[in-house]
Order: sequence, then structure tokens, then C-alpha cells
Amino acid sequence: MTLTADPAIRTVAITGGARGIGFATAEACLAAGMNVVIGDVDGDTCASAAAELGPRAIGLPLDVRNSGEFGDFLDCAQDAFGPLDVLVNNAGVAPIGLFVDEDPADTQRLLDINLGGVLTGTRLALRRFLPRGRGHIVNVASSAGQIATAGGATYAATKHGVVGFTRAIRAETRGTGVRTTIVMPGLIRTDMIAGFAKAHGTRIVGPEKVGAGIVDALRTGREEVFVPRELGPVARLIAGTPPGVADRLKGLLRSDNVMTGADLAARRGYRGRMAATVGEP
Repeated sequence: MTLTADPAIRTVAITGGARGIGFATAEACLAAGMNVVIGDVDGDTCASAAAELGPRAIGLPLDVRNSGEFGDFLDCAQDAFGPLDVLVNNAGVAPIGLFVDEDPADTQRLLDINLGGVLTGTRLALRRFLPRGRGHIVNVASSAGQIATAGGATYAATKHGVVGFTRAIRAETRGTGVRTTIVMPGLIRTDMIAGFAKAHGTRIVGPEKVGAGIVDALRTGREEVFVPRELGPVARLIAGTPPGVADRLKGLLRSDNVMTGADLAARRGYRGRMAATVGEP
């Protein structure tokens, strides 16, 4: 598939861009003719990823929990390639387990990165976009922003927060020329889902599908994107039905088993990388 985007879009900044969905989105944006600046808390890996992407990509260290660092990241993007056209708030973490057993440090980390980073990035982007009367903010949530599953309570809370927050920002920016998109991936083939159990009736797809969906949203202005697309009707049905019906649907899909039935040994590599980059209690 040939990826195209609005030719007016020249500069895109992507958080959590060193690997997974962020890296795949950078590849898709470059293929569509954009310049890309990726940020990641793992600065060395981010620099290597940018080198792999080529001369129209720059990689910078970025901890989205630090608003000053986030502002500097966006300034560097503009210094390198001109006015920022798009911010993709993608950085996120996914420690899992029953909430009663969750380390409070993990709870805070999820809130600060998955939700706080999106709020900070959106505020900083709006301050650049609104005076110009244009710009596009893409906030990567999750299907967990519509389907709350056992074993990921705080993760679901952050992703529900991203969905609700972005819908409110869409209302606040209506008529300003600034656009917003919420992206809600399901199970994407990255190390974030290492060890996860498989739900029924869903596909696991590669991160390139998310990148392609984001580029398409930049072209069309689509406001909410599910990946894979067939996940959308299921997620909306579960989110919009009474609890008893929703729980029966989740039971049929075995969605509550995805995290509670995860192979924790298979997640040690992911957990170790998270500890090395974002801190560990």
C-alpha cells in the first residue's frame, strides 16, 4: 500500500519512537514524505533508530514526565525541520497484574507516562498550533480505552483517560484548524504484549498497521482509529452496553484472560527494559 498524507504536513514529532508502534509510525511518516523527530527515554536506542530511519529523521532523548524536556524536544524538532505540524503522543508502559498486588510505584509510573505525558504533550503542542490555526495531535490510547480488562486496571484507567481527554480537546479546538485523532490499537506485535494470552475473535497485527492508520488519519482527518479496524465495532459494543451484557461479551472473547493469563516469565525481558529506562522500585 502506498502511504500518502496532506502535502502541507512536513514535520512530525513522535514520542516513544525508538521501537514498536512509535518506530513503525516514523517509518510510515517518512514513506509519506514527512520529516520525523523521534523521542524516547532510551536515548542511545533512539539515536540508533533515527540513524536506521535515514537523513530525514532525528532521534532525541525524551522523558515525557519532564515538561521542560518535552518542550525542548518540540523546539529541537522545529529548529531541525521548521514549524511542527504533527505531534504523536505514543510513549507508554504496560506493567500488568492484579491491582491489589500492584506496586504503588508502578501505579504512579503508568499515570505519569501513559496519561501525564499525553496531557503535557498536548498542552505544549496546542500552544504551538493554535496561534498558527493548524496542526494535528495524535494520541495513542488502546482498545483498553474502551474495553477494561482484568489484570490491567491502572493501564485501562490511563487509556480511558486518554480517550476522554482527547474527545474533550476535540470539542475545545473545534473551528480552530487544529485536529485531533485517538488511535486505539488492540494486540500489536511488540514486546509490550510479550506473554499475553490470546483473546478469541481478534487478530494480532504488526505495528506497521498502526503506522499506516496514523498516516491515513493525517490525510483524512479521521478522529478515532481502531487497529485492526474490525476491533472498533466490538469495542464500542462492549463500552456501550449494560454491564451484564458487556461482561458476557467479554467472557465469549476471553478478554479478561489476556493479562490475567499472561506468562509472566515471558515478560521478564520487557519488564527488565522498562526498569532500565523508566525506573524500577
